[in-house]
Amino acid sequence: MQSRLDTSPVANWWWTIDRWFLAAFLSLMGLGIILSFAASPAVAERIGLDSFHFATRQIIFTIPALGVMLAVSFLNARQIRRLAVIMLCLMLVLMVVVLYVGVEVKGARRWVSLAGLSIQPSEFLKPAFVVICAWLFAEHKRQPDIPGNLFAMILLGLVLALLVAQPDLGQTMLVTGTWGVMFFMAGLPWLWIIALGAIGVSGMFAAYEVFPHVAGRIDRFMTGEGDTFQVDMGHEALVNGGWLGLGPGEGTIKRLIPDSHADFVFAVAGEEFGLIMCLGIMLIFAFIVLRGLNTALKEYDDFTRYAIGGLVTVFGLQSVINMGVNLQLMPAKGMTLPFISYGGSSQIAIALSMGMVLALTRRRPEKRKQAGHGFLQRSMPAE
Repeated sequence: MQSRLDTSPVANWWWTIDRWFLAAFLSLMGLGIILSFAASPAVAERIGLDSFHFATRQIIFTIPALGVMLAVSFLNARQIRRLAVIMLCLMLVLMVVVLYVGVEVKGARRWVSLAGLSIQPSEFLKPAFVVICAWLFAEHKRQPDIPGNLFAMILLGLVLALLVAQPDLGQTMLVTGTWGVMFFMAGLPWLWIIALGAIGVSGMFAAYEVFPHVAGRIDRFMTGEGDTFQVDMGHEALVNGGWLGLGPGEGTIKRLIPDSHADFVFAVAGEEFGLIMCLGIMLIFAFIVLRGLNTALKEYDDFTRYAIGGLVTVFGLQSVINMGVNLQLMPAKGMTLPFISYGGSSQIAIALSMGMVLALTRRRPEKRKQAGHGFLQRSMPAE
């Protein structure tokens, strides 16, 4: 335990960090390891690997992810912006590179191999994009003659073009939705809301017409016909578990799900640990999003407010999409459950994002001074 008289960087970090956020993130990481042991052995055995191959790698991925999250949480707002600028430039380059030399999986190019490691640039692009857009929106509000909103729109168009080119329609919707929430937080007029909503709906219809795999998923979701095996098995696993589950290692339906360790780990949690566990996981995600938005509302600095709101929004939307697919409430879409699904690239990228949240929500003296000054201003009677 650190003493309050200790002025070292670690002690200062400990007394200023939002420990509720930290506890929630660590809980999700722990659940990811536990559920990896439950969900991955059948998948590993099916493809001829050691039973605990994916579970071991999940632990290996979690260690650097935890290190990244804690390291980023030591940064201040200015350093977060600088990190985001570097990441954005690098990931935009890799997003172009992946279109030509990326690994093709199921007709999409989303992965690039660097030094023997497979990286999905779009995962790291998201937090950088959110932070830079937050900065642009804040600069425009601080000084209206700076075309920050216009630059944010141009950046959105560039990112969406690269995502559609892969194609990755799930990440496209995720980025668009998050950008829309941030633009709303920045105080866009109702006319803009209507216009952007119309553009979004038009984009969905265009995706249905242009991309056969998108049309197929929507058609299968609406009619229940066609290849819905994995989604049906995921839903059956949830039903099979009941309220309390069958017990660790006792699941049977999970053995039939090809991506039980990744996109359908939530279904495995339901089968072995019951709907009570699923509700617990949902509550942790809801807590993170609601606490993040509540903290953002209390911020006096526009950049910090928009960045926190955007980062927890993309985190929340990604979890909603994953759980919605598992519950058959949405068309099938390959989207990982943050911190819980198997995956090194997504695990580290999400840890970096939440490290930014921890950094931006730390209690700093300058923030307390601003809050006190704002309180005094509101308390003084008008002359």
